[in-house]
Parts: sequence; structure tokens; C-alpha cells
Amino acid sequence: MIVEDLSLAGLKLVKPRIFKDDRGFFVETYREDRYREAGIDARFVQDNQSRSRRGTLRGLHFQTAPGQAKLIRVASGEIFDVAVDIRPDSPTFGRWEAVRLDAQEHHQLYIPVGFAHGFCVMSEVADVLYKVSSIYDPKTESAFRWDDADIAVRWPIEEPIVSRRDADAMSFADLRRRLGA
Repeated sequence: MIVEDLSLAGLKLVKPRIFKDDRGFFVETYREDRYREAGIDARFVQDNQSRSRRGTLRGLHFQTAPGQAKLIRVASGEIFDVAVDIRPDSPTFGRWEAVRLDAQEHHQLYIPVGFAHGFCVMSEVADVLYKVSSIYDPKTESAFRWDDADIAVRWPIEEPIVSRRDADAMSFADLRRRLGA
């Protein structure tokens, strides 16, 4: 596999090797020792899957203490995947980066603790699979608005389908105050 460091410290794009033939393909989607050698040293404790239809936007979500590292991949379809640096002491605090993930290339996005995450679905349907480094706890779940002008993510869709929770999420300015940044 090839692992590329992205512009925000800690974000990594994983490009696994795909073995294709006339029967289909084989891809190794996770092997702890290889990921650790590539600088992905999170211990994953839970796997999640979501299925969403075209135009759905989920985010921008994050977990407070202890936080949650994520390894995201797409089993079917295509998404525009976004990570926002919310580490108050980071020189890239408040900056975002996006990658397209799909079921053809099988690339993965590693997001360390200290980032918010969101994605929108570009295909008819997308199945998104992700490993996380801490067990889901609703008391640590939080979000800020996907369309916050201070972050200004350039989402590739005009009128996304969002949950009530995401529509009512706090502003990035509120998060900044909460973090003391």
C-alpha cells in the first residue's frame, strides 16, 4: 500500500494494492502491523457502516474526550469526505481538507483524534465503512454546522439532505469559544 501525508498534520490517504482479474478483485482493507509502520498507530475498537443516498450530507461531527480517530473507506458508491482540524494548538486549526473516496480505487482516509468529520454522497447510494478508536458514547458526541462560513467547506452539492441534528449544530465560533481557542 501507499500512504500519503495530506496537508493537515496527521491526515493520511491510504492507497491499498488491488488485485484484479476476470473474477473480480481482492483488496486487503486493514492489517494492523502495516498501518502502524505507516504511522497509523490508533487502536481501533469498533467498526461502523452507514448507507446514504445521493445528496446526503453527514457532519461535521466529532467526539470530545477521549476523542475518536477514524479510518474511513467506501464499500459501494462515492463520497466527498472532509476533515476539519479542531486542535486548538494546531497551526492549521480551523482548516479543512477533502478527498473523494469510492469503491473503485478503495482509498481510505485516516483521521486522527482532534478533527471533525463529514461527508456527502456523490453516487446514487454509498456504503461508508469506518473503524474508530473509541467506543461510541452519545455523551461525547458533538458537531458544528456543515455550512459554517468561518470554515467555508466547498461542498460539491447545492442543496444537501441533512439531519435535524446537523442543521441545528453549533457554529464554529461557538466551538472555538468552547475550546478556548
